[in-house]
Amino acid sequence: MNINIKKLNKVVIFGVGLIGGSFALALKKHAAVKHIVGVGRSQSSLARAVTLGIIDVACSNLADALDGADLLLIAVPVAQTESIFHAIYPYLQKQTIVTDAGSTKGDVIAAARRILAEKIGQFVPAHPIAGAEHSGPEAAMVDLYQGKKVVITALPENTHSALHLVASVWQGCGAIPHYLNSEQHDQIFAAVSHLPHVLAFALMNKIAEQPEADLYFQYAASGFRDFTRIAGASPEMWRDITMANRDVLQAELVQYQAQLQQISVALRQANSDQLLAIFSKAQAARQRLICSSS
Repeated sequence: MNINIKKLNKVVIFGVGLIGGSFALALKKHAAVKHIVGVGRSQSSLARAVTLGIIDVACSNLADALDGADLLLIAVPVAQTESIFHAIYPYLQKQTIVTDAGSTKGDVIAAARRILAEKIGQFVPAHPIAGAEHSGPEAAMVDLYQGKKVVITALPENTHSALHLVASVWQGCGAIPHYLNSEQHDQIFAAVSHLPHVLAFALMNKIAEQPEADLYFQYAASGFRDFTRIAGASPEMWRDITMANRDVLQAELVQYQAQLQQISVALRQANSDQLLAIFSKAQAARQRLICSSS
């Protein structure tokens, strides 16, 4: 898919790991940008990103990095976003559109309103629905976003041209833009993304804390591996996500515990009919999910 806007002159990416690095590779593949600048906390990660051809140059001077930039992508753990807003504000030029890839939106938008102030219209919040359990520049994949959704939570202050730029750049990476408000976004992703990660982390810890954990893991087959694959994701990133969306996530955990309680009661009562009903309902929902996404 080719990007449907004129070629960008300069894109700046904060965070050149899986998300930011894959974004850069996709733009390069489609020749959608002349120059990509990487910024981040780890100089070694930035150096690897240059060596791997993900970015053209690493820059530690924000004034130089942002000078003449068309687009700035913030692709770091969400807890770092507020400090990045503070850092970029003095150097944010009028033509530069800022977007992010954070998994929570309410907290990010609130921080942007406090810090970017009169420049808030230049920030277009977004969240690509793609990922993997690995991190760092080496994890970047040129086709990570191909056919995947990207949710844009537009602000009232965003201009049509700013929204078009962000949407079309993600389309150029192969993604399909969808639009939600920030409250819808955080509620939905607490249920279908944040909760599953918490459950995977919890199950891994539950087994790892067994006295004979190594023996248990020796017999862990595909079902266990599939269920816990996402527990290999960045602990720092998921700490930040769960803290940022903790109120909604807590409500989801309560509802999940209620489901587990139903199963516990059925087991205690040896109620095989109830177990069959619970499992059948889940199987039907899973089949609908697969059919709707095929």
